[in-house]
Amino acid sequence: MNALLSSHFRKILGVIIALLFLAYLSYASLVFGVIDTSWQTAIDAYTQFNGTNEHIVIKEVRVPRVLNGLTVGFCLGVAGMLLQSLTRNPVADVELFGLNAGASVFVVFAVTFFGISSLTEFTWISFVGAAVAGLIVYILGSLGRDGLTPVKLVLAGAAITALAGSIRHGMMVLNEKATDEVLFWLAGSIGGRKLEYLATVFPYMLLAWIAAFLLARPIQTLLMGDDVAKGLGQRTLLVKILTGVVIVLLSGCAVAVAGPIGFVGLVTPHLARYFVGISTAWGMLYSGLLGSILLLVSDIAARFIAMPAEVPIGVMTALIGIPFFIYVARKGLEKG
Repeated sequence: MNALLSSHFRKILGVIIALLFLAYLSYASLVFGVIDTSWQTAIDAYTQFNGTNEHIVIKEVRVPRVLNGLTVGFCLGVAGMLLQSLTRNPVADVELFGLNAGASVFVVFAVTFFGISSLTEFTWISFVGAAVAGLIVYILGSLGRDGLTPVKLVLAGAAITALAGSIRHGMMVLNEKATDEVLFWLAGSIGGRKLEYLATVFPYMLLAWIAAFLLARPIQTLLMGDDVAKGLGQRTLLVKILTGVVIVLLSGCAVAVAGPIGFVGLVTPHLARYFVGISTAWGMLYSGLLGSILLLVSDIAARFIAMPAEVPIGVMTALIGIPFFIYVARKGLEKG
């Protein structure tokens, strides 16, 4: 009993530490950059706004950037944990499984051929694109005598990502006018995104977060194996479908707001499991918080590496994620 209480206390303490670190990162993101400000300036921007550059930067750039980083990072972290649990694949991620690529190619198609620029429409198009890509990857990964395997899923995801990238570039060549609009979105960034972008998709994010934590216990049971889960009375197919829908919601929302950002959902589930073990509910919470931390750290670093220019945040997450992917894949091959 004491050991159980001690374990819960450590997990709660970890959440508190993560929240405090997020508060510090949010502060750093608000005040540091090409134009350095202060906490007092940030407060004055909302209480005594006078139209100075510092106040405009705080209200129009920095605050939306922080909120986008917190929410998009949380979405990617939770989506990564769900995807790795559902597929039982340690290298599963929305980027590697083609979900980002599917959402991107659908958005580029809509902009190129239909001139769509509404974020609300972007959101639904992203959802559809991510769902279609995920379904194709799942079908391709299930082909063959040995059925669904982690290696086949990764290969199918890589193939769909490459195909979607080729189609996307081809469409951009056909319509150069739409290229500038699309490139801004495809760069993958939490900067330059207005707060209205987040406000449009936040209800879907909130719904997906709630659904993810409601599914935590069924997913925990599912991890023991389909036969065991069915023996305990679980409707495994329904749980898998609902989990897939939540993953699509989370990745679709993230892509709609920030564009395709990869590798966050690959790294954070492993770190979360290191801290909390195999608990799915705690793992999702930790993975989400770590996703927010990773995205804010990457964004802050992206501002200073090439100041006054900025490195795309997707480059920063890739610099962290690709070595981690190689490490996890190599570790899996050694075990195999």
